[in-house]
Amino acid sequence: MNPKKLQGVLLFVSALFLFASVDTAAKYLTAFFSVPLLVWARYLVHLLLMLAFVAPRTGRSIVVTQKPGLMILRGLMLVVSSFFMQLALSTLPIAETTAIVFVSPLIVALLAKPVLGEKLRLVNWLATLGGFAGVLLIVRPGGIITGPGVLYALFTALTYAIYQLLTRKLAGTEPVMRQLFFTALVGTVVTTFLVPFYWTGELPTAGQALLIVSLGLFGGTGHFFLIRAFRDTPASTLSPMLYLQVVWVSLLGWLVFGQLPDLTSIIGITTICLSGLLLVLQRNRSGTA
Repeated sequence: MNPKKLQGVLLFVSALFLFASVDTAAKYLTAFFSVPLLVWARYLVHLLLMLAFVAPRTGRSIVVTQKPGLMILRGLMLVVSSFFMQLALSTLPIAETTAIVFVSPLIVALLAKPVLGEKLRLVNWLATLGGFAGVLLIVRPGGIITGPGVLYALFTALTYAIYQLLTRKLAGTEPVMRQLFFTALVGTVVTTFLVPFYWTGELPTAGQALLIVSLGLFGGTGHFFLIRAFRDTPASTLSPMLYLQVVWVSLLGWLVFGQLPDLTSIIGITTICLSGLLLVLQRNRSGTA
């Protein structure tokens, strides 16, 4: 592997670790602060970073879009996804939550035909059925994963799938940095309206403040690493590594919270990851994005 491709792989793996760190910090912070406040802080820090480091170089082009309606809808879907992800993390172990949310690529595969006009192959159906079988193993009757947290995680997967579809639909006309800026802007504006209803006036400690800032800093940096990785390395090389994020969150969940999935949940998590990997490999063979 040449040095440029190797750099892309390292950036991609680092991005996945940063995303896992964001979820771990968010799960910890939900014990002290309401979810709307944490989502607001994440998007505000992300927006400030883009205003400081990206907007001066791009000027008006970062906000002038040919499809404002779709760009705003895409941003709203990510806000809703972030909101329900943190609700799920507040009630479920982090590894199982992440695994359930990882059915979103399978939902994308099913919705790609009506939304994008892509051909729906047999492998799409098989992978989707396999992914949902994995979810059933995680949330099986008599298991420890029950309650509204499961619905929060599934709704996260659905809204994130819609976000991914809109991202692909807009890719032809909207640059990546513009899409990133709109998600930060829409997220900040929407969640700012919620702050007065959820903030009790309590201020975070120095350590909590650093963790809150890390939500936006690590999230924004992770997305930047992701963009650079895909610029330097083919998607066919990087995409199969996506499920490494489940490994990262499992490790962090064990180190921070002392949580490890049981054997049946591990089988369910593995089934979801293999189903998603099947889709990735099929997509790479067919040459589609």
